Amino acid sequence: MDPFVFVLVAGAAVLHVTWNVLLKTAGDPLRAAAVGMATAAAVLCPTALIAWFAVGRPPIPTETLVLSVVSGLLEAIYFAFLAAAYRRGDLSVVYPLARGTAPLLAVGIGIVLLKETLGPIGLLGVGALLVGLLSLQRPWRYLRASGREGGGAAGFAILTGIMIAAYSAVDRVGVRGTEAWIYAGLIWASGATFLWAYTWFYRRQAANRAAIDGTPDPAFSVRRAAFGGLITLSAYLMILVAFTVAPLTAVAPLRESAIVLASGWGSFRLREAADRPEALRRLAAAALVVVGAILLALD
Repeated sequence: MDPFVFVLVAGAAVLHVTWNVLLKTAGDPLRAAAVGMATAAAVLCPTALIAWFAVGRPPIPTETLVLSVVSGLLEAIYFAFLAAAYRRGDLSVVYPLARGTAPLLAVGIGIVLLKETLGPIGLLGVGALLVGLLSLQRPWRYLRASGREGGGAAGFAILTGIMIAAYSAVDRVGVRGTEAWIYAGLIWASGATFLWAYTWFYRRQAANRAAIDGTPDPAFSVRRAAFGGLITLSAYLMILVAFTVAPLTAVAPLRESAIVLASGWGSFRLREAADRPEALRRLAAAALVVVGAILLALD
């Protein structure tokens, strides 16, 4: 792999994990996501607009505009599910489940709806993904317990993965209608709008509940959330540049290394695991998810 591509993708993976650490530790993940998304939009959208004028205002197909709005809506739902998962569960479990569900779902859609087939390497990838995800979620615990230990977090993490697969599919079509940076600006504008609308509604309901039961508003730093938004925008742009100089099969596997980084940071740095064996179990399960994603990319 070209060293330049390696630096771009590895750097993007580190930044994406950093953004998710900020969300998890923000006190209010949904509000942090809304502030971060709005900050990134405030930087990206005016820049894209100025660049659009500078290159002669090329026409943007109606289909592309519609798809960008759909993608923005799916992005907002993604953040809503991700915030719900982080409120209920650990970074070291939620992040790998969310990121690992997306490629598994894409394979399922390809096989069932598009009648695609997998080779031996792809089948091994599916097996590694399934074992890794099941090892993280451990659904058999609920046969002997009443749903404690973050069952709700796992459900929201999987829904987050479904949204990743959904907006990725929309973007693969929508980005073909115009320049990637124009499409990115459109997505960020609509996504920030939808997410702020939902956040306003959610916080209003939460305020009503707090007034009744006396629940205090969680500690929150707008500056920290805004910084996180700039981080995730940087990661997005780095991946965009990487895709312009390297094939998907080279970029996607390295990008998934973020799963192991997030699991390791959550297990050891945030002390989410009960003990060292539990931390190592989570890290090994996350590594299996990455192996599965790599094998699917190579199939």
